[in-house]
Parts: sequence; C-alpha cells; structure tokens
Amino acid sequence: MIVAYSRSIAIKMYRAILSMRPGWTDKIAVVMTGSNQDPEDWKAIVGTDQTRAQTGKDFKDDKSPLKIVIVVDMWLTGFDLPSLSTMYVFKPMHGHNLMQAIARVNRVYKGKEGGLIVDYIGIGNALRTAMADYTVRDRGNFGNMNVAETAYPQFLNYLSVLKDLLKDHYPLPEKLAQYSSKQTMDAILDSADWIMEPVREKQRDDFAREALCMDKAMSLCKSLVKKEDQYLAAFFRAVRSIVVKRLGQGGSAPKISLEELNRRVSELMRESVHSEGVLNLFANNEIEISLFDEAFLEEVRQFKHKNLAVDMLKRLLEGQVKAYQKKSVVKAELFSEMLQKAINGYLNSQKTSAEVIAELIEMAKEIMKERDEAKAMNLSDEEMAFYDAITQPKAVKDFYENDELVALTRELVGTLRANRTIDWQRKESARAQMRRMIKRLLKRYKYPPEDTPEATEVIMKQCELWTDNTL
Repeated sequence: MIVAYSRSIAIKMYRAILSMRPGWTDKIAVVMTGSNQDPEDWKAIVGTDQTRAQTGKDFKDDKSPLKIVIVVDMWLTGFDLPSLSTMYVFKPMHGHNLMQAIARVNRVYKGKEGGLIVDYIGIGNALRTAMADYTVRDRGNFGNMNVAETAYPQFLNYLSVLKDLLKDHYPLPEKLAQYSSKQTMDAILDSADWIMEPVREKQRDDFAREALCMDKAMSLCKSLVKKEDQYLAAFFRAVRSIVVKRLGQGGSAPKISLEELNRRVSELMRESVHSEGVLNLFANNEIEISLFDEAFLEEVRQFKHKNLAVDMLKRLLEGQVKAYQKKSVVKAELFSEMLQKAINGYLNSQKTSAEVIAELIEMAKEIMKERDEAKAMNLSDEEMAFYDAITQPKAVKDFYENDELVALTRELVGTLRANRTIDWQRKESARAQMRRMIKRLLKRYKYPPEDTPEATEVIMKQCELWTDNTL
C-alpha cells in the first residue's frame, strides 16, 4: 500500500509506475473518492463506488493479480487485510490517524514475517508523540519505541548465539571485514557445508531460525550496529541463504549456467559484505546446471563441499522424479526408490557424502541412458513411458522381438490419443471403456505372455496416469 499526500499526487504516482512497468495494469490500482471536478482522464482510474468495492475484494484475494494500491485517505482506517505487509508513506500523519494507518500492516497472517513501514517523509517524531498520548495499557501493547533498548540488545544476543553454534567448526575471525572475496566465500561455503551434515540437523534448524531473527532485529537498529558486527551479520545471512535456499533447483525450474549461479552468489555477497568480483563455486562456468550434462556431473564430483553437492544432486533428481510421476509409472517407482535408498544411507551415516554423490551421479546417468534408448528407437518421451510399462516384466523381451514391442507401443499411444475424451477422469464408465479397448489391442498382439498376468495391470496403470495428466 502506498499512501500519497494528495489525490493529484496519487494519480501522478500511478501513471509514473505504469510508465516504468506498462504490464502492471492489473497489478496496481488507485483507491480514492471521485469528484465532479476531477479531470476527465481521471475517471477511468478513480472509478465508481462499485469498482472500488470490487477493488477491495480483489486486493483481499491472494490469488488476484492486484498487489499494489495507492491511497490518500480511504482504507487508512477500517480496511482490514491481515496479509498486507508493506506500507510506503508519502503523507504527514499524526495522532490517532497515524496509529490507525500503521495498524494496516501489523496484523498476524500465515507466512507473514512482520509488517514494514517505509517512511519517505519523516513520521518518526509524530509516531513517538502519538505513542505518548496513548494510555499505559496501549503503550504496553505497542512496546518500547527505543530500539537501542529493545531491538539492538536482541540483535547482539542473536549474533552471540550464532557464533556459539559455529564456534566448534569455524572460530570466526575478528577482522572479517578485511577478508578477500575468495576468503569470504570459502568461509561461507565451509560453514554451510559443515552445518548441512545430516548429524547436525538440530544445529541447522537452530541456525536458520536464529539467523532469521537476527536479520529482523538488525533491520530495526541497523544505524546502531558496529561495522564489524555488520560484516559478521552479513556472513551469517549468506550462510543461511545457502543452507535454506540451497544450490540446486528442482521441479520445473529453468536451467541456469554455473556462471549465472556464481553471479547470483556474488551479488548476495556484494549486498551483504561489499565484496568485489565474481566468486566461482565451480571451475568451468560455461556448462549448465543439468543432470544431463556430463561436464556438470564431473564438476559436482570434484566439488570440495560434499554436503552441498549431495543437496544439489538430490534436489535436481527430486525434480526429475516428480516429472516422471506425471508421465511414467515404471520410471517414477524405479528412480524414486533409488533416490530414497541413497539418501537414507546418507542421512543414517551408513554412507559417506562422496559415496552418495557417486550413487546419485550414476542415477543421473541411468536417466540419460533411458533418454538415449528412447532416441535410438525413435520414441517420444510419452511413447517411451508406455514402452517401459509394456517391457516391465523381464520375461517379455524373451517372447517378442523388439520391433513388435515398439509397434505395440506406437499403436497403443495412437489409440489412446484418437479415443481420449474429457470425461475419462470423471466417469468410471469411460475408464472401463478405455480398459476394454486396451485389452482388445493387447490381445491382438498376443500380449501378455503366459505366466505374466501382472503385465497388463502395469499397462493399465500407465494408461490411467497418461489420462490423468493429458486431459
């Protein structure tokens, strides 16, 4: 929420933002009363009572694209939106009106870490005066406004706790500010790698929580923090960023190059400790972070921070397994079990990080091999999923030539495509019709061979998975 000084300034702000972000027309709105004296070109922006009511509903809807409102007086009192987290103030306010306005962002909401007031006009003195006018009970509710007596001691306490959590591994130097970029990055990665050891799960959780609390406290008292403590806080913030966000990307996240990864980490360091230059986590910047790139896998194998390497591979493989769960019954089960077995051994300290990295890399190569096989048989990913289902029983390839199995695969997929209907997912009768159709096709190919009744069931599961994810 942006609080503008006047109605005309609100319009100017709205137009200025859209001139910089033309695509934000659905993301931003002006909320203020209209007047008969308003210029004609204001009317579409200001709207009517009905459009303002709809704007209010949209702003309260987390799924709505509307995320920014510019107000003057309306919504500063009485408008209740617990998820509202940030208010930009460009308007002098005093007393009760000021307290009511800032109360818009102090409501508790799931996932909301706190409210933020960005003051562009200097309301601090007015806020202290308003606080003094409140009753003792109300001041108790709002707390002590002197950050030197509240936030700063808390910040120092969190800093001390974080130092204690890492002291056994990394006795932090007193002159962190004098470190070179490489020394700083080595210290950060060493600390993140150490705290990510499976046996340190509690320390890792404690560290992430305390570092977040430190960051919140510091945001309230940054002007009081000594320079050496600022560098130490930035060090902890960077370690937490790696521990919490990790290095890998799972799911459908786009691939990035190692150069881009290094750039992102370097940017974090510049923001935190003003380091210069690009900090290289890996030697070769040209390759992509991809399970299907041999050069990347070799870089990971050689990466000295083994726990971070395990986490990166795990997240990338989890993304691949998740993709298989939508398209291949056989491969989803196979690779899910392989991944779980490898990670369980790591978490239970039955395998070293180096051993697990080797297993995960082999798993990635198995996935690459499967892709190569599909390409060799000229099968699409969709067709390969059905081929895997058809050939899942080991005895199948002893009974049929591979050309027969490929032909069955293609005809099966073609039949499904030609006969799919939108009610397959909802009507059991439609699914029953699909099963009958598939069984007739399989019978024509004299499939399955004797003593493999489970083969048909696997194919049916694959057909239903395909149905659920293609319609």
